[in-house]
Amino acid sequence: MDVKGVMGSVTFDGEWITITKKEVGQQQREYRIRATDVTGTRLKPATRLFHGYLQFVLPGSAPATEERGLMAGGRPPQSDPHSLSIRYSANDGAAMLMAAVEQARS
Repeated sequence: MDVKGVMGSVTFDGEWITITKKEVGQQQREYRIRATDVTGTRLKPATRLFHGYLQFVLPGSAPATEERGLMAGGRPPQSDPHSLSIRYSANDGAAMLMAAVEQARS
């Protein structure tokens, strides 16, 4: 299961969540999280005007706060390794990915 986001993607193979990000002027970075280690998930669907996000919460860490402002649109910062901004067209795929992760957690 794969969801293309803004400057990155999230892949879930049933056990591992892989978040791949490519920031401007940076090399591509990859973060791997075991689905059973996730303590919570957050999904904010995108609208036609603003990007949404999906985020995975791990034990001992608080969820990244949403940045305010016109450019951020209520999303976590790009530097947060456990979240990814998504476009409106990716809402359905992101919802299915989050449901699969929630099922794998339990």
